Amino acid sequence: MLVAVIADTHLPRGSRRLPDACVERLRRADLILHAGDLVSFAFLDELHSLGPPVAAVYGNMDTPELKLLLPKEHVVEAEATLIGMVHIGGPRVGREARLVARFPGCSAIVYGHTHVPQVDEVDGVWVLNPGSPTERRRAPTRSMLELRIENGKIEPLLVDLARG
Repeated sequence: MLVAVIADTHLPRGSRRLPDACVERLRRADLILHAGDLVSFAFLDELHSLGPPVAAVYGNMDTPELKLLLPKEHVVEAEATLIGMVHIGGPRVGREARLVARFPGCSAIVYGHTHVPQVDEVDGVWVLNPGSPTERRRAPTRSMLELRIENGKIEPLLVDLARG
């Protein structure tokens, strides 16, 4: 199973859009996860139109409409593997341990908010932040994640969208 993970898209904003390389990877996925700050209901509709099922949590910049529709935290099952989702992972110091404790039984936790990618395994649990495909801020590049899940094992790949 292939899971595409994005966060912090902040769309629509002016003429900004998802990079073509990101859209291609989202369309190829079996499941799309969005870790918050979609910003608009229209963008959630756009994600759904790509084809794969979409699971998302709301972020601090999302409209009141999205905050009513989406959960603050969510656990998704993908190939019998549990993935926890939340937008804000909390303060940097101790973040990984807090997230692992917050989502017991999950093989991975996906969060957003920082726009800085993270791919770390902590006590056998992946702590993942896809960065942002549209707004890199302090990150070196625009990015997303792909998770290959097979036989209960997750293999994350950080995708530098400047390279495709």
